[in-house]
Amino acid sequence: MKIQKNVLLKEYTTFKIGGPAKYFCAVENKEDLIRAVSFAKKEKIPLFILGGGSNLLVSDEGFKGLVIKIENCKLKIVNSRVIAGAGVSLAKLVSITSNAGLSGMEWASGIPGATVGGAIRGNAGAFGAEMKDITKTVIVLEIQNPKSKIQNNNFKIKIRNFNNKDCRFSYRSSIFKENPDLIIFSCELEMKRGDKVKEKVKEILSYRKEKHPAEPSAGSIFKNLENIRARDLIEKAGLKGRTIGGAQISEHHANFIVNLGGAKSKDVLDLIDLAKKEVKNKFGIEIEEEIKYLDTK
Repeated sequence: MKIQKNVLLKEYTTFKIGGPAKYFCAVENKEDLIRAVSFAKKEKIPLFILGGGSNLLVSDEGFKGLVIKIENCKLKIVNSRVIAGAGVSLAKLVSITSNAGLSGMEWASGIPGATVGGAIRGNAGAFGAEMKDITKTVIVLEIQNPKSKIQNNNFKIKIRNFNNKDCRFSYRSSIFKENPDLIIFSCELEMKRGDKVKEKVKEILSYRKEKHPAEPSAGSIFKNLENIRARDLIEKAGLKGRTIGGAQISEHHANFIVNLGGAKSKDVLDLIDLAKKEVKNKFGIEIEEEIKYLDTK
């Protein structure tokens, strides 16, 4: 495991926005992950777990802590069960499972940058399906007594197995999103044999290519409401195509903010604030961000 200094995070996000991480490392196994977390504790600095860099906006000032990129990319299929590392890309998972005739991940076709770990953390989903539908167990490293000093021997990392119920999945959330001291390392997914899985994958790929912007983005910016899509509210508020600096509310899909080139995190944050205020003023509805903002703290 090699810990690097001052690594530009924009190179690791789908938004292509973000300043440097004070420290950065990539880990492939539990031992290196434990070493990395221990380093952060010893240095008394915050840590952030990075997947594929989607659904994330990083501050232009960067992050004054340790960013750990999970690169456990092991993938194995046993009958209808799929054992996958947190670092496996959704693109790879969709490709391999669809080729094996397994159904359950078609909805993720064409999502850029996302990984299995990040998808479970945010209970990602689309077209009426979510990660909670197929997640059987999750292997987690839990930081116990996280605020204690490592020198006091109160700091421990415990490996735990979470079943589906333990994950406390809800709309675009889970226990892992609510508790950053739980780090996803791998999982077991329970899928089903399906007909025309490849055809469905091609159909969704075609849909996303047509409907979603090609420019760098983080994916959907806001959560949908129960019976209202955030994109419809933003579009009806007249904000489609609105530009601040190098960032724009996409002309293709109003729930995407795109980087037109050289966008700053402040440009994106200003557009987010604008969308929230305009939707609130026009419709009396509050929309909530789906993306994570990583600042200097």
